[in-house]
Amino acid sequence: MGATARVERLRSGILEQGEICRDEPELLWARSWMAHADEPWHLVRRAQATADTLRGLTPQIDADELFAGKFSSRPLSAEERAELAAWREGPARALPLVLGQRAHMAIDYERLLRLGLAGIRQQIAVYRSRLDLARAEDLERDAFYRACLIALDGLGELAHRYASHARSLATAEPDPAWRQELETIAAILDRVPERPAETFREALQAIHLVTFALCAGQRMLLFQYGRPDRYLLPYYRRDLAAGRLTPDEAQELIDVLCLMLSRYTPRGLAVGLMIGGRDGSGMDVSNELTRLFLESIAHTRLAYPSIGLCWNEDTPEEIQTRACELLAQGLTHPAIFNDEVITRGLMNAGLPPAEACLYIQSTCVEITPIASSNVYVASPYINLVQLLHDLLGVPPLPGAVYRQGPAGGGALHYKGVGQIASVNTFEELLSAYEARLAEAIRLAVADENTCQVTRYYHGGFPLLSCFVNDCLARGLDIDQGGARYNWVEPSFVGLANVVDALAAIRRLVYEEGRLTLEELAEALRNDLAHDEPLRLLLLHGAPKYGNDDDRVDVLACRLTEAIVRECGRYRTFLGGAFHPGFFCWVMHERLGAVTAASADGRRAGAALGDGSGPAQGRERHGPTAAILSATKWEHTPMLGGIAVNLRFTRSRRRAEFVTGLRSLVNTFIRRGGFELQVNVVDTETLKEAQKNPEAYRDLVVRIGGYSDYFVGLSPRMQEEIILRTEHEGI
Repeated sequence: MGATARVERLRSGILEQGEICRDEPELLWARSWMAHADEPWHLVRRAQATADTLRGLTPQIDADELFAGKFSSRPLSAEERAELAAWREGPARALPLVLGQRAHMAIDYERLLRLGLAGIRQQIAVYRSRLDLARAEDLERDAFYRACLIALDGLGELAHRYASHARSLATAEPDPAWRQELETIAAILDRVPERPAETFREALQAIHLVTFALCAGQRMLLFQYGRPDRYLLPYYRRDLAAGRLTPDEAQELIDVLCLMLSRYTPRGLAVGLMIGGRDGSGMDVSNELTRLFLESIAHTRLAYPSIGLCWNEDTPEEIQTRACELLAQGLTHPAIFNDEVITRGLMNAGLPPAEACLYIQSTCVEITPIASSNVYVASPYINLVQLLHDLLGVPPLPGAVYRQGPAGGGALHYKGVGQIASVNTFEELLSAYEARLAEAIRLAVADENTCQVTRYYHGGFPLLSCFVNDCLARGLDIDQGGARYNWVEPSFVGLANVVDALAAIRRLVYEEGRLTLEELAEALRNDLAHDEPLRLLLLHGAPKYGNDDDRVDVLACRLTEAIVRECGRYRTFLGGAFHPGFFCWVMHERLGAVTAASADGRRAGAALGDGSGPAQGRERHGPTAAILSATKWEHTPMLGGIAVNLRFTRSRRRAEFVTGLRSLVNTFIRRGGFELQVNVVDTETLKEAQKNPEAYRDLVVRIGGYSDYFVGLSPRMQEEIILRTEHEGI
């Protein structure tokens, strides 16, 4: 079965939609915040703002949308725009800072579907009945529970308003088929999310509306759907048995659900779900819904949702093959995640097997535990090349943010360490680099803990806390340590570049004596502009990471071990650990843009490596050599995510390519690779898209852990994609 006409119409509409406006929620939040200035409990005031935002949203349901919940396209009036501008220029600027990463997680959808909002209220009532308000700590817990109830009431009212809106639309709808759909939507919203879901469609509507409400009511984005092929399976099978649903009808519902993510998530981000994998007993749980969600990739053919396939040795052969067929068609999903490596990494981090098997790629490839997460991902991004430049006395380019501080950036504070005068051997240089790396991690820890402190004292997300273990049981908001897991995931960018740079320095400076460190540093400060022979020597005169060459790959092993060791020394303000990662989203381009020329032959301002694989264009011995290099170091501790990108040209022998790709993926998995993403798109197509962007609006490419629309990327990022090695076969 192909995509239905409804799905194709929705898809076309998404490609044509403009910028998603989120001014209305901000205005509603502002009004509520000012109206409840006399509320003594900060968290209750934030809950009231969430509830008032949700109950004030303008409901909008457009043709073919089988699920209600998205930002309204209603423009603000002139008076409203002025009111919002006054808020931003006045009271908003006086609010205390609330910093740190948000969302990037999946809530407890099973609890939502099993209990409904009414059941969660009952749980809260039980917890409140045990409190003694004469005890200070219980008084604070009671305020938290009251905040949760206020937020849940706002969510319930949002559902009722959408139900009323659907009925109003149905009354005036001339098309009987769409009128019936609107009446069905209204009837479903009368039940969910207030009560437990009973049917497959009710379950889909509940998870969609609550996910949207978490975004709109709390003014944050990027909540993931978790593992829907697991928690939706009982509803699907029950409906099939009762004759209420057919597989084709379920497929269309899934396709529409997936498309609706693009209705309220702006471009340039990443949001999605994961399928497949093992359960806590080690059994593969791939099922009928795994196949339907996998098939939705071919039907939606957009950047969202980002679908990750949890691949293991027992993943059914037909699922492995179908995944490779989709990639061979030029689709960028699914991303392939090593279920065994990630589960083992989570168990090493302290999770029991039943929880370690339930993880989500929180947006790109960062791993967070489903239903129990208060994890800050990509916090911060650390430029590995600049740390080497610090030793050489090579400053960032003008306008650079040297490191990401508590506010997510700031003025440049470069002190020009310049330690090369005291470095006499390559081993001394490596030791100095490791010391500089350790200092950067120490500063990052201080920054991220400062972020957690701001959230502890000034934050609070009581609606979200209702769906995260163990907030209700502890009587603590997620920002105050209520969640079960509170770790931070710093991400290190430019691994391939710094490894290649060190390999070049080792050979050209210490082994062959062709130049001194001082001469190299001076050339880098000048962007190698007047010495093209030196740049080419740096680029081609030393081994490069990604070619199965132990001489350079051993440096990657040493640096990644040092990063794991240093991160392991620290704890977060809320008591969690620091788990590193090596993905970059778009930060390889952004950090590269402010990084001077580097000793790997890269020019000033050019993008850094796009993940954990080789730098752009440096694979010289094919994709197998690339993944051999990328899996020589241990991936298990890297819960912050690893992205290894491979790009292939379209093959005329697709069946052979699919077979080869499946073999390559299994090699990567068996060698302990964390995550692999494949892009089948040739350079000619990319260049044609640059010339004629209107004809390639739906051309999706892999970036640094996520997928995005090629024609919407910056020119510098487009060139970075084109520069990646294009493998002709496997």
